[in-house]
Amino acid sequence: MSFHFNIRCEYILKGRKNLFYSFIRVVARFIVFVLNGNAHYENKDKLPKGNYILVAPHRAWFDMIYFALAAAPKKFCFMAKKELFKNPILKFILVHANAFSVDRENPGASAIKKPVKLLKSTDLSLIIFPSGTRHSQNLKGGAVLISKLSGVPLVPVVYQGPVTFKDLCKRQKLTVRFGDPIEVNRKMKLTDENQAEILEKMNQAFDKLDKEIDPNYHYVDPHPKK
Repeated sequence: MSFHFNIRCEYILKGRKNLFYSFIRVVARFIVFVLNGNAHYENKDKLPKGNYILVAPHRAWFDMIYFALAAAPKKFCFMAKKELFKNPILKFILVHANAFSVDRENPGASAIKKPVKLLKSTDLSLIIFPSGTRHSQNLKGGAVLISKLSGVPLVPVVYQGPVTFKDLCKRQKLTVRFGDPIEVNRKMKLTDENQAEILEKMNQAFDKLDKEIDPNYHYVDPHPKK
């Protein structure tokens, strides 16, 4: 009895989260259209049919929103720093939008296990920034390990456009462009050399996509850390 009750509760909760995600996506699409209305999504045909991991250089606090909208109707889960979950209202929104908490200072095994489990057992894909922050473009290996353990490909994507809220409201053109999937062999040993090779493929994919959008593009951090 208890087992069936728990399964039913989990099913109901999952259904509510899916409905909330769909609702919040409609709201987000309306808000960004009102604020900007000049978004362009390119190469959507590159997206796999199953689950995958969107990997991107982090350039604006809102670029994740555009990635999720660009890849719709696919639904995503997200990593969010634990500090954001301290506010009960924001926590409710994040949890029901498929976000999960990560301690950036001490990420631990859960930062890998949680997304791997979601990618393998749900229809949710993952959006992750390999650099971990807008203030660094140096890639880390977490996305590669998650891809290897979950068996889903990495899909490079770049955002070009306004990187501050003020510029976003000026209706400047913004572009989201997807690249070819990068497969990570599950049987491959994730040595430093192999990991570096995949990270270099990611970097090359980002550069290629940027040049395809605008050969003269160069990202400038509006709030660089000193």
